[in-house]
Amino acid sequence: MLKNYLKIAFRNIWKNKVFSGINIIGLAIGMAACILIMVFVFYENSFDKIHSKNIYRLDEVQKFKGMVAPQKVALSMFPMGPTLKNEYPEIKNFVRIRKFDNVGLLYQEKKSELPNALWVDSNFLEMFDYKLIDGQKQNVLKEPNTVVLSEKSVASIFGNQNPIGKSIMHYGQDTLTFKVTGVMENVPANSHLQFDALFSFSTIIRPENMDNWGGNWLVTYLELAPDANIAALEKKFPAYLGRHMSKEGAGNYELFLQPLADVHGKSTEITHDYINYQKFDRSYTYIFSVIGIIVLVIACVNFMNLSTARSTGRAKEVGIRKSIGAQRFQLAGQFIGESILLAFMALVLAIVMVKLLIPVVSNFSQRQLDFAFFTNPSLLLGILSGTVVIGIFSGLYPAAFLSSFQPIAVLKGTLKTGKASFRNLLVIAQFSSAVFLIIATGFAVKQLRYMEQKDPGFDKEQVLIIPLDSKSGPKYQALKQELLSSSFVSAVTGSQQRLGNNLHQTGVTFHGDGPQKEIASSQVVVDPDYLSLYKIKIIAGRNFRDDAADNAKAYIVNESLAKELLKDQPKLTLQTLVGKHFGFSGMDSAGVIVGVAKDFNFNSLHHKIETLCLFNQKDWGYGEMSVRIKGKDAKQAIAGIQGVWNNIVPGQEFKYSFLDDHFATLYKADSQVSEIVGILAGMAIFVSCLGLFGLASYSAERRIKEIGVRKVMGASVAGIVALLSKDFLKLVIASIIIASPVAWWAVSTWLKDFAYRIDIEWWIFLLAGALSVVVALLTISFQSIKAALTNPVKSLRSE
Repeated sequence: MLKNYLKIAFRNIWKNKVFSGINIIGLAIGMAACILIMVFVFYENSFDKIHSKNIYRLDEVQKFKGMVAPQKVALSMFPMGPTLKNEYPEIKNFVRIRKFDNVGLLYQEKKSELPNALWVDSNFLEMFDYKLIDGQKQNVLKEPNTVVLSEKSVASIFGNQNPIGKSIMHYGQDTLTFKVTGVMENVPANSHLQFDALFSFSTIIRPENMDNWGGNWLVTYLELAPDANIAALEKKFPAYLGRHMSKEGAGNYELFLQPLADVHGKSTEITHDYINYQKFDRSYTYIFSVIGIIVLVIACVNFMNLSTARSTGRAKEVGIRKSIGAQRFQLAGQFIGESILLAFMALVLAIVMVKLLIPVVSNFSQRQLDFAFFTNPSLLLGILSGTVVIGIFSGLYPAAFLSSFQPIAVLKGTLKTGKASFRNLLVIAQFSSAVFLIIATGFAVKQLRYMEQKDPGFDKEQVLIIPLDSKSGPKYQALKQELLSSSFVSAVTGSQQRLGNNLHQTGVTFHGDGPQKEIASSQVVVDPDYLSLYKIKIIAGRNFRDDAADNAKAYIVNESLAKELLKDQPKLTLQTLVGKHFGFSGMDSAGVIVGVAKDFNFNSLHHKIETLCLFNQKDWGYGEMSVRIKGKDAKQAIAGIQGVWNNIVPGQEFKYSFLDDHFATLYKADSQVSEIVGILAGMAIFVSCLGLFGLASYSAERRIKEIGVRKVMGASVAGIVALLSKDFLKLVIASIIIASPVAWWAVSTWLKDFAYRIDIEWWIFLLAGALSVVVALLTISFQSIKAALTNPVKSLRSE
């Protein structure tokens, strides 16, 4: 019996090659989209799953006076780890981490560099389950000046030598020498902590650090007891802060705990999150999943539509089978079996598509995605069972519909297949989904372009950023003077932090006409030429002067900070604000405001412009140098700058990046989201058009004699095309009407995540609708024109 069913199924597929092909291709595209999204989502959800302990990250909410809004930060204070462990029994352990990037190391005159390294407490490898190849977890970082290297770092520094016990020197600071005490496996890509080496924190810890309440310069992880009540523990934190800080100081902070599994995917609102590799908004994975399912459902709807539309073609088969005793459940089982067979054919094609596309998606998303279909039993079982479900879902309604035919009506030729209202509803559902995705893509692309093209209030084009360290930093002035004499360079400046990052905040004191005012503000130490190089406008007062009178005494505030300072100061204006005493850390008595800068977006457009003060303190040095190059020949300019660098800082590797590239990375996640949604929208519209093509083919075939009669009676080709197309176009227009308000709601909700956003304009809805109509019309017209051009003699000829 099974052999007979399979033979009939293959004959039916071969007999209806076009419609079977449409079903298989449509299902394959839907399956491929779902599988690719599933691989991406599984990868995102796999972050930090290798760790077995109950680990939480300790985060802060900073709410200083004068802040635009309270700010969540991934930072904590040095004493918090040990004091929390001592005071709360549910906290079993703690680890503190600090970044140690671009570490230059020297071993037997061979120089190497580690891009990502961490200072960590000695129990780091006991809390986190990174695999140690050589050494004991309890001891490798116990002593100061010890280091654990990854396999990759060992190969880079020592080659094939055994590194254990050997010493390496940090050539940025010649006094620091480290003994290699352990070797660990390379950190997996799905870890939010990425590092090439672990350095013992005790090397740089000082006893006075335990009194450093208020200094936020590291990240703290806590291991909690398995049965710890997180909400109850967090309620104890205000009293904890009150015990260790002044009443005013404790009021500036709130503490909260973030599960380790959420650090990668649920930290978009958390700033100063410097140790979080490939941070991504997990809510987007849910959106991708929903869209992928929509594409798959559209493909399943195609199957239902085409199967029921062609029901008359199998009516006699059903009638004969029923007349010789076949039961309805047997017929339904046969048709569902055929549907499952088609689904597995589509799966084969989908797997081929995924294998071809997975390298492209990996490169595009910058993730190490792998489709281990044959080596992962759970994935294999999931996809195979999912295929069976898809086959049943796709074939359930057609099976119920076809098996309901009455044999007497079929064999007498009086069968009525009913109205096509259900099929029309399915077409509307298909195109509503496709139109929704087209509209969403349009707004996503428009918002991204808006962020990329909006004037941030400064000029970031043709600016090279060159990092400085303890060796190159002291030679900043020599580098600047030499570079300014180059024909390739128009301006040079320095700063401690980079535009496009969350700038450090500090408490500042302002002496206006009334009592002194203490608030918090972002701040950055800059060279006197900083505003000139970035072309930031001064709207009151003056720019910095490069002289001793301004050094550590002159401040320039942005408009936002100026407005905050002028609150409750009715007699002061922007102009009279200039000259007032202002500063921080005890420098407010000597410091004065010398100018007010026009607001500029020193962070991404996801965030509103915050209060900011800039000042010059040459003794503190700079973390990086900004160089604006002339002309369009960037390669020649970079070569010239590198020559100056090599001459003044010999032996130090020259590194650089372009500032506009740095800003592009800020919007990388948004760019990826818009492109992925766009690709899925294209898949949805393509699969929908496949179904429309099949229905138009069937409609033209079913009305072939009517078309022949109309042509004999003098109907034109255009008239016949319009006749065959209008019913389908009505369905597409209905889809546009349904999809538009849903898309408006979804887009308006999504745009709320941006501090600076586009308006929801009507013309995008109109354009999406017009595009849908044009694509649908082209799809339908192909079959309509073909039918209209058919010789009526052939269609009206009697058999």
